[in-house]
Amino acid sequence: MIVPPAPRRPAPGGGLAVLVVVTVLAALAAPNAQALRALVADALPVTAAPEPPGARPASGSRPARAVAFAMRQRGKPYRWGAEGPGAFDCSGLTWAAWQAAGVAIPRTAAGQLAGLPRARGRLQSGDLLIYASSGPSRRHVAMVVGRGRMIEAPGRGFPVRSTSIRPGYLGAVRPGAGQ
Repeated sequence: MIVPPAPRRPAPGGGLAVLVVVTVLAALAAPNAQALRALVADALPVTAAPEPPGARPASGSRPARAVAFAMRQRGKPYRWGAEGPGAFDCSGLTWAAWQAAGVAIPRTAAGQLAGLPRARGRLQSGDLLIYASSGPSRRHVAMVVGRGRMIEAPGRGFPVRSTSIRPGYLGAVRPGAGQ
C-alpha cells in the first residue's frame, strides 16, 4: 500500500512576512510616500547605477567622490566652525567633501555662493544649494546627492543627514565646473 505524503504546512508567520514585504513595496511605490521612501533611502547603502560600456565610472568622477564622502558623514554631529572629521557645520561638510574630491572651494556658504559658477539647467549630484538662514552667517549650504535628495549639516542638535531638496534656495552652484 502507498501512503500519500502528508500535506505541507506553511511555516508559522510566513504569510505575514510576505504581507509585510508587499505592503512596504506598495507604500514605496505610492506617489504620496516620499517621506517613507526618504527613511528607507537613508537606511540603505549608497549605490550607483551601472554605467554603460566604455563610460567613465561615476565613482571616479569628482562630484561622485564628493557625494560619497558627504554621505559617509551621515550621523556625525553638527558643530559651528567644524570641518571634520568628527563633526561638521554646513559649509565645513561641503568644503571637506569637495576637498576629498580634489577640488578647492571657498570655506563658507556665502563664499561658495559668491565664488563658484552658477549651476545651469537641471541640478546635478555635487551641486551646492545655498539657503537663507537665521544662523550667525545668515546662509546655509547643502549638497545635491541625486534623485531629489540633498545632504546637509542642518544645525545645532541635528546630525549630518540626507533629506529631500527643499525649495526656496537662493542659488545653486557647481564646484569643479570647467576643471
